[in-house]
Amino acid sequence: MQQVVKIEKQQHVAVVTIHRPEAKNALNTQVRQSLAEAFRDLSDDADVRAIVLTGGEHDFAAGADLKELASAEPIQMMQRRTERYWSAISQCPKPVIAAVNGYALGGGCELAMHADIIIAGKSAHFGQPEVKVGVMPGAGGTQRLFRAVGKFHAMRMILTGCLVPAEEAYAMGLVSQVTEDSETINTAVKMAQGLAKLPPIALEQIKEVALMAEDLPLSAGLSLERKSFQLLFASQDQKEGMQAFIEKRKPAYQGR
Repeated sequence: MQQVVKIEKQQHVAVVTIHRPEAKNALNTQVRQSLAEAFRDLSDDADVRAIVLTGGEHDFAAGADLKELASAEPIQMMQRRTERYWSAISQCPKPVIAAVNGYALGGGCELAMHADIIIAGKSAHFGQPEVKVGVMPGAGGTQRLFRAVGKFHAMRMILTGCLVPAEEAYAMGLVSQVTEDSETINTAVKMAQGLAKLPPIALEQIKEVALMAEDLPLSAGLSLERKSFQLLFASQDQKEGMQAFIEKRKPAYQGR
């Protein structure tokens, strides 16, 4: 069977690459299963502290593979249980950076929004064009997009199915940074390497608490933030970080 997801590890950073160039990295079942397996493994890998998710130099993911869906029945769609594959990514406790070139459409746009940071090349285009083939977003496009860019940008994208270029996506808050296409992956990897030098437990707590802000009232979110802040004083990394600052040296974090 073709290897549709490739994983490279170096200096506490894992690069996960979707590899279906003949289909513009369309997300068929094999890709979704392979991505889920990769993220479950990397979540448990103590040597990995940050993850870059990319489709390579040309396309991130041009959407779902419609050849698998065109004749599907409702019960078949339900029994596919694809939410299990997506949750392996959304529940990853480590920082995830999406490096997007070319198309990130439909499921590809939804996949990018599972990341914590999105770096886009100037060629990147984002969109939720499902309405143009008679359906709607089914993996968070009506939910994560609203939270990311607000009602009016999101409604334009999901109702019209329009494509949004990288610079516009940046202006509306969907993208963290725009780079030259040739630098997209390198920029994401360098950022991941920087994250990998920071205390892993603190990063995990920051990610967990920040993502909960979407669902919690402010008072509950502030309480969770305060408790997580206090918890970090039980870590060796907190002692190392503050002592290194006092001693004017670089800290060496161990994730303990």
